[in-house]
Amino acid sequence: MENRPYIPDELWVKCPVCKTPVLSADLEENLKVCPKCGYHFRIGARQRIGITADEGSFEEFDAEMISSNVIGFPDYTRKLKNARLNSGENESVITGLATIGGYETVLAVMNSQFMMGSMGTVTGEKITRAFEYAAKHRLPVVIFTVSGGARMQEGILSLMQMAKTSGAVKRHSDAGLLYITVLTDPTTGGVTASFAMEGDVILSEPRALVGFAGPRVIEQTIRQKLPKDFQSAEFLLEKGFVDAVVPRGELKETLTRLLKLHGAVRREGEK
Repeated sequence: MENRPYIPDELWVKCPVCKTPVLSADLEENLKVCPKCGYHFRIGARQRIGITADEGSFEEFDAEMISSNVIGFPDYTRKLKNARLNSGENESVITGLATIGGYETVLAVMNSQFMMGSMGTVTGEKITRAFEYAAKHRLPVVIFTVSGGARMQEGILSLMQMAKTSGAVKRHSDAGLLYITVLTDPTTGGVTASFAMEGDVILSEPRALVGFAGPRVIEQTIRQKLPKDFQSAEFLLEKGFVDAVVPRGELKETLTRLLKLHGAVRREGEK
């Protein structure tokens, strides 16, 4: 019997684009970006906050809010329980107050690990409250989006969050305040059709899928073949729907620069 060293599978991750095996530790050190082809792996909301907000500055809002089976949808209560257990979070978005490069900001980060970042009533409420807090205290808002769309298990109540969050964005905008969105893979459905595309400045991570309906639905509707890179961040940049495609490692610096440019206030004591 040949003696071979045992190498646990979890030590390596294969990039789904270039198929290169990468050491898990190296991938983590590189912010979960493939060092060979630049593919951006999906990351959790807490990790996103950790690499965006200044260390120790994040103060969470409404952490205790949880969704309930508001319309009695079959098996939804069990799915919510599993989503909380699997993600370690109470909802598909985390909101709070933070500094980014020293600039005080209301930060919201959607979480693909909780029912694919779907938008239910609590998600919409937390985002609305974040905008209302920012408007009251005259602060900018930065939102990282990732979502499969509206949460069908909450029916029309979920769809109503599109109008609710958009109204909060409008009131924040009317106060003359800055709103930056960062689109990450994937941002689709009702989130795309509401607050995700309403930012004053819209950034995206490379190769992020961004759209409302899926390509197959669109092709069947318009009866035309879509371009190969349709709904990618780069396609949206070319068409003017995105202001810049920014690699993950450069996002904090870019956000800091934008906050400074638009007159954000530095937290007292920050250099």
